[in-house]
Amino acid sequence: MSKAAHYWHNGWAVLRAYWYLRRASQLGRGVRVWGRPVVSNRGTLILGNRVRLVSTVARLELAVSEGGTLRIDEGVYINYGCSLGANQLIHVGPNCTIGTHVIMMDNDFHRLEPERRQEKPDSAPIVLEENVWLGARVIVLRGVTIGQGSVIGAGSVVNRDIPPRCVAAGVPARVIRRL
Repeated sequence: MSKAAHYWHNGWAVLRAYWYLRRASQLGRGVRVWGRPVVSNRGTLILGNRVRLVSTVARLELAVSEGGTLRIDEGVYINYGCSLGANQLIHVGPNCTIGTHVIMMDNDFHRLEPERRQEKPDSAPIVLEENVWLGARVIVLRGVTIGQGSVIGAGSVVNRDIPPRCVAAGVPARVIRRL
C-alpha cells in the first residue's frame, strides 16, 4: 500500500470512529473503525487512545445496558464478529488483542431453574488485564478476570479466573502452561 493510500485508508477509519462511536461517553484520540459496527450505549462507553475496531467480514457488536460500563483501554485491537455486552462492567485493559467472533457478556440473562428462567440473574464484572490475547471464538463468562499477559486458546470457554502470564485453553479453559 502506498503512503497516500495508507493515509486515505486510516483517515476514513478515524471518521468512521467519530460516526459509529458518536454516543460514546469518552472517545480517545486515534480511535479507528473499519466496517460498520453495531453500537448500543445506554450506559457508559469509554474508549481509550488508539483503539482499533474491525467490523468488516462480520459485524462487531458493542452493547452497554443502562447502568453498565464498557471500558476499552488504549491500544486495544478487537477483530470482526465479536459481541461485548456490558450490564455491569466489562473492562478491557491496555494493549489487549481480541480475535474474531469472541463473546464477552457479564450476565447470563436467565436463571437455570425452569420455574425462574424469565428472571435475570445478577451481573458480575469481566476484567481483561493488560496485554491479554483472546483467540478466535473464545467465550468469556461473567465474573472472570484474565491476568496480565495471558493467552486464551481459540474456541475456549473461560468460566473462572486465569492467572497472569499463562496460556489457557479448553472447555472449560484450564491453564496449560506458564509464560
